[in-house]
Amino acid sequence: MLDRFIQQAVMQVLQRQWDRTFSDHSYGFRPGRSAHQAVAQAQQHIAEGHGWCVDLDLEKFFDRVNHDKLVGQIAKRVEDKRLLKLIRAFLNAGVMEDGLVSPSVEGTPQGGPLSPLLSNLVLDELDRELERRGHRFVRYADDCNIYVRSERAGQRVMESITRFITQKLKLKVNEAKSAVARPQERKFLGFSFTAGPEVKRVIAPKALDRFKRRVREITRRAKSVSIRATMDELAPYMRGWRSYFGFCETPEVLIGLTRWVRLRLRAALWRQWKTQRRRRAALLELGVLPRLANNTAGSGLGPWYLARAKALSVGLSNAYFKSLGLPSLFEEVLA
Repeated sequence: MLDRFIQQAVMQVLQRQWDRTFSDHSYGFRPGRSAHQAVAQAQQHIAEGHGWCVDLDLEKFFDRVNHDKLVGQIAKRVEDKRLLKLIRAFLNAGVMEDGLVSPSVEGTPQGGPLSPLLSNLVLDELDRELERRGHRFVRYADDCNIYVRSERAGQRVMESITRFITQKLKLKVNEAKSAVARPQERKFLGFSFTAGPEVKRVIAPKALDRFKRRVREITRRAKSVSIRATMDELAPYMRGWRSYFGFCETPEVLIGLTRWVRLRLRAALWRQWKTQRRRRAALLELGVLPRLANNTAGSGLGPWYLARAKALSVGLSNAYFKSLGLPSLFEEVLA
């Protein structure tokens, strides 16, 4: 805790001094800058005709930073020898695994308050090189995309920049995760982009998959816990997800996801009620007409099919879930 406290204090002082010297193309871990701004800038480059992306992924970046090179860069900006010695001590502190401390000869301590600032310092050299070459690019932490006009140009840039990163920065490019491709085929900070004359921000498929996987986990447990307990877990997750991915420009996707979540909840409650008698009583209590409640409760169809049935749509309506605190994923987009 003491280390983290001191690192935070050092970071706050150095960030005020260093941040204004960093590239305008760098958006990660900087005051007043965000992932949304980085995505919007990438979108602008694509809209301006740079329809190929050089997607660079640095392999285990935080583990591979060369200490001597990093301290040398810090020394160009910090004259106080005591502070340099302190930062070197943080870098060399090592990690504890199973009660044993392993020394660190390279890398920055992941999760340390000072690490994001030091990573921006290391990669500022990459930013300056890309600026010197006149490239259109966006960098967020160790996620860097360069936008060019042709695949051939992209391959040339990939080769030369990989060489620069390896030889000059002493870092390694993850060839398996890096590629030259159309922006529509890649993801950047959880987003991708549409093709065509009007480039739009869309949620990357993997981000959608992660959302659905998490909701499935929560609603799967809903059959054995109260609906209130489910909402206590589900609602904060959906609000947080919406605050980030609501930045997309495809509200129909958010509308569809919200409907899908409600269907998951209806199916979970149907399973929770278990017997025909309990299902009929629950539907009647929710205001469903007796005949409709009887027919639905006696149905042999599965929960996922019946989640779309009129009785559940009436009894477990959108307003019902809203009253329980279920947020919508698209309200902010339509506002």
